[in-house]
Amino acid sequence: MTRTLVREVPAKIGETVTVRGWLHKKRLMGGLNFITLRDRSGLVQTLIDSGDELEKLRGLQIGTVLALTGMVVADERASGGAELHDVVVEVEMPVTDEPPIEVDKPISHKSEHLDTLFENRVLNIRNVNEQRIFKIRADLTRYIRAFLNDKEFIEIDTPKLLAEATEGGAEVFKLDYFGKTATLAQSPQFYKQIMVGAFERVYEIGHSYRAEPSATTRHLTELTMLDIEMGFVEGHDEVLDMVGDMTQYTLKRVYDEHADDLRILNAPELKLAADGKVPRFTISEIHDMYTKATKTDTTQEKDLIPDEERWISDYARKQLGTDLVYAVRFPIEAAKFYHKLDIEDGTVMWGDLLFRGLEISTVPLRENNYNQMIAQMKQAGLDVEHDGFKYYLQAFKFGLPQHGGCGFGIDRLVQKTIGLANVKEATLFPRDINRLTP
Repeated sequence: MTRTLVREVPAKIGETVTVRGWLHKKRLMGGLNFITLRDRSGLVQTLIDSGDELEKLRGLQIGTVLALTGMVVADERASGGAELHDVVVEVEMPVTDEPPIEVDKPISHKSEHLDTLFENRVLNIRNVNEQRIFKIRADLTRYIRAFLNDKEFIEIDTPKLLAEATEGGAEVFKLDYFGKTATLAQSPQFYKQIMVGAFERVYEIGHSYRAEPSATTRHLTELTMLDIEMGFVEGHDEVLDMVGDMTQYTLKRVYDEHADDLRILNAPELKLAADGKVPRFTISEIHDMYTKATKTDTTQEKDLIPDEERWISDYARKQLGTDLVYAVRFPIEAAKFYHKLDIEDGTVMWGDLLFRGLEISTVPLRENNYNQMIAQMKQAGLDVEHDGFKYYLQAFKFGLPQHGGCGFGIDRLVQKTIGLANVKEATLFPRDINRLTP
């Protein structure tokens, strides 16, 4: 018989169907014996009242692969309002080992249980609520792609094996590459700027690698990033608007299309500004506001401290009715060599997008003048003759328009959308300073 997916069962009242999936739960109560089967579309309850059919399940554990054929009967108490009766059992792949966790029970995400969570990831991802996290994650990236494709961005793929960490810094992973030293890419920064010279607007969703010795709730060593670059922009505001509009579009869709999932996961209510704009505060303004409110002086900081990020986000939610807020105009000493500087103002054309207390994106304007780029690289102490800069500088030498973009943390977006306490919970198989498996 043709396989029926669980979600299709309620539409087949009175018919005999075959469902195939995993044994998810058993309730054996003598005369009435119920088992729950799980497939990719959900759960269905089945009643097994034949001793012969029940005998086929003797000694079998959760995870056993089954085919169940039975009559669809309406029952409002059952999931979906229907269940299977007069069931015939076919065991397709038996499981006899008792699993170390119960996948039909709530999976703890308390901080002290995270090691247990990840050590048993192969099994706990079979939990329906755990799956909700990653279905939401998959759709968040789908919505981002839909927005960017509609805005005529071209999706690209760039190498993750690089000759050297030409951007500088020690936070890179090095490996042997046929006798040469290679590094894992911290970002596709150079490549996406190069591609502005071809397509004007490009984006990539891919992995980045940061050898940061940090064991915090916000850091991973292997992370998923959205990188955007767009050319012929009038100024920094255009880039900030694009990233802000994309984020709001994505959040609105996920809260609309995953309303039930988000409710079950106890996600926070979504708040966005009524005028559709993401409010902006300069770094200096935030320092002053925070210092006045908390009596902790941060006015000499070149960046926001984590508590400031939380404070200004809380302020934006309560006073401005939005979960999103920009911190803009960083001091020049915070600049990287490829950032556009405002010398008169003494700031960098760079903004951080904060979402519910956490930075999820950096959104700068780039320097596109070849001679100015050379000057800024030399000022940063970089060797402009280094082979690692050769192809990058070619793009500027042969013409790049004014452009800007962002690096956007997908893992952090998922974490804060759902309301998870740790970015690792939003990652299927997280990598940090302590974990390389599973």
